[in-house]
Amino acid sequence: MEFKLRTEFVELDNMLKALELVNSGAEAKQRIQAGSVRVNGLIESRIRRKLRPGDFVEFGSQRVDVVG
Repeated sequence: MEFKLRTEFVELDNMLKALELVNSGAEAKQRIQAGSVRVNGLIESRIRRKLRPGDFVEFGSQRVDVVG
């Protein structure tokens, strides 16, 4: 799956919401803090982590490539 940026970056929690991988911002926050989200292969705990083209996010069985 791809997420196409319309701006310079997107914050991790907002991308999860935009792709409807979570139902709410609160759920996104909980999942990130629980260690359920990886960015570029590493567990990411920063809720507002800025994602730029070339980054990829793994969440459950989903992989999301961030493209410009």
